[in-house]
Amino acid sequence: MVDEEFCVYWLNNIRGIGNTKISELMAIFGSACGVYNAGEQELKDAMSGSNVRFSHGDFDNLIACRNAEWVRREYESLVAKQIAFTYPGRADYPVRLGMIYDAPHILYYKGHLPDAAPSVAIIGARACSAYGRQIAEMFGRELARAGVQVVSGLATGIDTFGQRASAEAGGRTFAVLGSGVDVCYPRSNIGLYADTMIHGGILSEYPPGTKPSAGNFPVRNRIISALADVVVVVEARRRSGTLITVDAALEQNKDIMAVPGRVGDVLSEGCNYLLKQGAHVVTQTRDILEILGINIINKKEKNNIVLASEEEKVYGSICLIPKSIDIIIEETHLTPLKVCEILLNLELKDMIEQVSHNYYVRKMCDNGD
Repeated sequence: MVDEEFCVYWLNNIRGIGNTKISELMAIFGSACGVYNAGEQELKDAMSGSNVRFSHGDFDNLIACRNAEWVRREYESLVAKQIAFTYPGRADYPVRLGMIYDAPHILYYKGHLPDAAPSVAIIGARACSAYGRQIAEMFGRELARAGVQVVSGLATGIDTFGQRASAEAGGRTFAVLGSGVDVCYPRSNIGLYADTMIHGGILSEYPPGTKPSAGNFPVRNRIISALADVVVVVEARRRSGTLITVDAALEQNKDIMAVPGRVGDVLSEGCNYLLKQGAHVVTQTRDILEILGINIINKKEKNNIVLASEEEKVYGSICLIPKSIDIIIEETHLTPLKVCEILLNLELKDMIEQVSHNYYVRKMCDNGD
């Protein structure tokens, strides 16, 4: 006799049987066990009479998989791989995920699952700017301190910086992959992948061992948005995977927030477009917390650092957009030697940072004002 958990695993590992077909079979037979225990003729009749288009290959794959020993072996190996899964109907299945019409019928995870605490997706361009990085890190860090979960896709760029900042601040962060939960992609994020398992969880609807595929990422984006109460776009091109996530979020009736950017900046086109379409403007973490209904007492500390007049000139010349040392010299009318000396002092005071060779930006303030 097989139990529902095994049958769910079996049904979600049949070649050619995806979410839509599983939904149809579950509706006809009532449960995964109902599908597993159905007779061959009963299955044929159900598939041929369905509004969903099943192929002859689907029937053959279903029958072959039902009798395959490898399914049982793979199922039993999950514990050794420290992989668990949940599915609709279980108490631990994320409530937010269960509210969308195309919720995954299985969700694999390593680490933990998101809980009912407020949750925000921080998303954006892979090839982000230094400014975008600072904003994503500020949001991730401050949301973590406010007890807000951060969800993203473990992609390079904005996703990475927001999630890493959340984890480093002791927050709970979750990564939804376009591969199996045991396949870190991109490989360069293996450190963040490991930290995310500790501080939250790695999630995927794809079976363990699934390699990343271009077609997987747009599909998984609906899970990122579903697990969030608010989707925050930091930087994005007009046509990008980020806006695919936003489209999914809109279908799910989620709040969308976007960081306004400079006119003509390619990485700001997506955000500015969203703002014109009615997205909420976000310029500080407090804006996000207000949408979530979280009231944070302002704990802003006064900056007691007193700058000399020449330091004020140099600091005043530096903004959140990387600026070269040559431009700083030109704007301050100070000697190159003096500017280099002041830049070093400002770095030591943790007021600026060098983001690339001889390019400087201000450090973001963490107080939301």
